[in-house]
Amino acid sequence: MTDASDPNDPHAEFVRLLNAGHRRLLGYLVSLLGNRHDAEDVLQRASVAMWRRFETFEGGSADRAEERLASFLAWASTVAFYEAKNFQRAAARSRLRFSDELLQTLAEERVADLAQVDARHEALEHCIRKLDEPAQRLVEAAYLEEGSLTALAEKLGRAPQTLYNKLNLLRRALADCVTKRLAES
Repeated sequence: MTDASDPNDPHAEFVRLLNAGHRRLLGYLVSLLGNRHDAEDVLQRASVAMWRRFETFEGGSADRAEERLASFLAWASTVAFYEAKNFQRAAARSRLRFSDELLQTLAEERVADLAQVDARHEALEHCIRKLDEPAQRLVEAAYLEEGSLTALAEKLGRAPQTLYNKLNLLRRALADCVTKRLAES
C-alpha cells in the first residue's frame, strides 16, 4: 500500500497531486464534454493513464509544492484532453459531439482557468459567509440540496417566483463580491 505522506515515494506523490487537482481536472473535463458523468468516466481513464505514465512527468521543483501542482495540472490536463478526444470518438452515439477543433479550443481556454478555480471557490465561500443567515440557508437549499426550486418554494411556503427573484439578487451580489475579492488578491 502506498503511504501518501512519503515525499520520496513517486506513487505517493502521484496520489497527493491527483487528489489535490481532482476537482479542477473534473471541472476541466465537464467543460470539454458537457456532461459530469462522462467527465467522471474520462477522468478515471485518464487517471489510470497518468498512473502508468507518471515516471515521464517532469514537474517543477520538488520543494515548491505550488509549482509542482501547477506543472502536474498542466501535464494531467493534456493526458485528460487526449482521453476526452478518445471518448468522443468512441461515443459517436452521443447527441452532443464536439469537433476536434472545438475540443482543442475549449481545452486551451480551460487550462488557463485551472489555476483560478481554487481562488474563485475560496472567494465564493468568503462571500457566502458574509450573507445573513437566512440568505445563506436559501443559497444552500437551492444549490446543495436535491430537488427543484418549485419544491423548495412549497417547502418554505413561498411563491416560486419570489424565490427566483431572491436567488437572482443573491447571485448578483455574490458575483460582485467574488469579482471584488479576486481583484483585491
